Amino acid sequence: MGISRRDVRQLLIHGRIAVDNCTASDMNQPIEQFSRVTLDNEVLQANTALYIMLNKPAGVVSATRDVQHKTVVDLLNTEGKEDLHIVGRLDFNSTGLLLLTNDGAWSRRLTSPLYKIAKNYLVTVENPITADYIQAFAQGMHFPYEDIQTQPAQLHISSQFTAEVTLTEGRYHQIKRMFGRFQNPVLALHRTSVGNIVLDPSLAPGESRGLTDTEIGCFQASNN
Repeated sequence: MGISRRDVRQLLIHGRIAVDNCTASDMNQPIEQFSRVTLDNEVLQANTALYIMLNKPAGVVSATRDVQHKTVVDLLNTEGKEDLHIVGRLDFNSTGLLLLTNDGAWSRRLTSPLYKIAKNYLVTVENPITADYIQAFAQGMHFPYEDIQTQPAQLHISSQFTAEVTLTEGRYHQIKRMFGRFQNPVLALHRTSVGNIVLDPSLAPGESRGLTDTEIGCFQASNN
């Protein structure tokens, strides 16, 4: 709807515009992505914030569109899914917790290096894992191609061929490359949590659900 600033000023003077059910009076009042805006009780904007947890199966692309492969968005049966974006991708054959939202501020908070949100993974490798892996992960590793040093990562050996890894960043193929320093191919990579959001064990691969208010609140801007 195209309304001039002069007309908007008159509408405000007469109390005809409401933002989030409160009569608006200030030309400079912020209108957020999910603010509800009405003119004479006619809705001009009423976007609904969406927050989705998906148990990503292997063989699905972490993308909203792909001409060759099924995407994670294709797995969803959610109204408004075309407006979603992915919060921290998983590789084609990686599995586990994937978050999707249409709330850009919320997703930026999860992925910003400033907040160092912990992400946990279960890793299965081809060769035995030894104790020297633990110190190497904790020290961080230099990736010469990008000339970067990874942040310290925690590695807990679960069995001879499996480990739990915790990262606070998400470099390209980071876990595979870190195990690659030991010439130890990763056979399976499964994400179990992002911060305080834990993959719901009741979700089968390919299934999803909306996040609870508590899960959403973990990363809302009001939290420090």
